[in-house]
Amino acid sequence: MKKASTNRKGKRAKTIKDFEVVNKHCAGIDIGSREHYVAVAEDRDCQPVRSFGCLTPDLHEMARWLKSCGIDSVAIESTGVYWVPVVEILEDHGLEVLLVNARHVKCVPGRKSDVQDCQWIQRLHSYGLLSGSFRPPSEIQALRSYWRQRASLVELCSQQIQRMQKSLEQMNLQLHKVLSDITGVTGMAILRSILKGERDPKKFVKMKHALVKSSDEVLAKALTGNFREEHVFALKQAVELHDIYQAKIAECDFQVQAVMATLQTQVDLTKRTTSPKLFKRKRRKNQPNFDLRSHLYQTTGVDLTQIDGIDAMTAQTIVSECGFDMISFANEKKFSSWLGLCPNNRVTGGKVHSSRTRKVANRAANALRLAAQSLHRSPTALGAFYRRMRTRLGAPKAITATAHKLAKLVYRMLKYGQDYVDKGQEYYEQLYKKRVYKNLQNRAKQLGFQLVDSNTGEFVS
Repeated sequence: MKKASTNRKGKRAKTIKDFEVVNKHCAGIDIGSREHYVAVAEDRDCQPVRSFGCLTPDLHEMARWLKSCGIDSVAIESTGVYWVPVVEILEDHGLEVLLVNARHVKCVPGRKSDVQDCQWIQRLHSYGLLSGSFRPPSEIQALRSYWRQRASLVELCSQQIQRMQKSLEQMNLQLHKVLSDITGVTGMAILRSILKGERDPKKFVKMKHALVKSSDEVLAKALTGNFREEHVFALKQAVELHDIYQAKIAECDFQVQAVMATLQTQVDLTKRTTSPKLFKRKRRKNQPNFDLRSHLYQTTGVDLTQIDGIDAMTAQTIVSECGFDMISFANEKKFSSWLGLCPNNRVTGGKVHSSRTRKVANRAANALRLAAQSLHRSPTALGAFYRRMRTRLGAPKAITATAHKLAKLVYRMLKYGQDYVDKGQEYYEQLYKKRVYKNLQNRAKQLGFQLVDSNTGEFVS
């Protein structure tokens, strides 16, 4: 007979069977690409584990079976995008769905199988050992889908710009050396003229915009090339695909604007008494063709772009991923932990073995890291903080630390409606010197010494 395991104090070790059942009316689902395995408690049905297909009628049948078993809460493993239709249909049937990270439920005892997976998920959920992943409200989910689709289109469009650049290099047309952007007004005019059969550099010079700084002579030399037919053909397809993606991006912009118009308005700009110059900034490339910053201000009630390093595009990414309020996050520490920007202290035996941040695939965290990296030359308090951290820890850790600070600022503004005021680089440096000076005083006092002013030679109190 096998002896029960005991702990150091001689007591029997607690097993999972000893846990108290918290969720009695729950089920667990193991998501697959072809079949979904569903498990309920053994007293709910004569066949507690069933498999359903991935087709829509099968999902409705799954929901009806769960309701007939008296189930009101379901835990689902987030596998790829296969869980999306399952969650949507179950929620339409009035079931509470808990989307669980696959890493939290992967340790299944015994032989691995789909049946054991769904039973293990149901068991953990019944004991209340699973925590659901963050999912924003339905209106924010729609906004997030459109914004993610737009980001994918922008990435595909940038690939076509690279192919355009490759074709120009093969024809020895050094357009990028005389223009800062080959997809600008002058660049696109020249490219479309080449596709129409024009080869004279002097005629290309006449298409120059007034803001182009390169001289006519330099521009003519740069646009004298070897127009081989195969390279022109590749350029033609790249330009056509670029135009198609630009049109699709404009469609996404229209949908984003339509969704934001349906959201609750926090501020009425028509009744605002402050100067309208607050909302006038230079339009960034790839930014939507409507006033995104004003729409964000109306819906959130705060201007996130007042934070140094955060522009309208970054603010939109954060809002579309996290929502317009921070109700789902108890405090800024929980928010930073969800983003994966705070230290993840792993303590064993009272000793911290690792404090590396968690590996999290979060678009909002990536946007904050890019915003933090843009502060390396900023004459602001956040810029001074980034440079000091970079000197101490190196660039990668400094970017994460600054992104962590930006995340806390965003949380406070969205949660409490606070405004951000930059006190400048000098204020931050003085504050840092005072903190260092106070630490030196405390350290000297502990060692039995007293600080002396090097200029006057007097003791410092």
